[in-house]
Amino acid sequence: MARPPSTPTSETARALRELLRVAGDTRGALARRLGIGTTDAAAIDHLISSSDPLGPVELGHRLGIRSASATNLVDRLVQAGHVRRAPHPHDRRRLALEVTEQAYDEVLAALRPMLVSVDQVVSRLTPEEAATTTEFLRAVTEVMREYVATAPADRPAGSPQP
Repeated sequence: MARPPSTPTSETARALRELLRVAGDTRGALARRLGIGTTDAAAIDHLISSSDPLGPVELGHRLGIRSASATNLVDRLVQAGHVRRAPHPHDRRRLALEVTEQAYDEVLAALRPMLVSVDQVVSRLTPEEAATTTEFLRAVTEVMREYVATAPADRPAGSPQP
């Protein structure tokens, strides 16, 4: 079956899908540069980017891993000096996980070449192109957030789909 002729919309959608695919690959590349596993890199990413303090349980939920696995992950990150346990700022009965300055600096150093290159690409945009691109990326981000927020609850493996 022949592919329909390309339109600007289909080309944009194709480029965005490729960007998202490669963005997923960057986590693995970052993990390799840091000498850690991809789940460890994902955990550090969640901890750095979260606006709310995360404890081991919340981190496990975000990573889609069970409680025991989350505990092992946190123990490994603490032992490696990437994360520290601290009292939760709003609930002293709970723990919050904090990325250490050392880990933050290592992540930034590992990402720096890519970030510099992205900044170079952005600097070639006109102010109008930059504004349009920013608006587009924010709108796509909202679509993706909605998709994540409306995902069905976790089901045990092998359970039938509703």
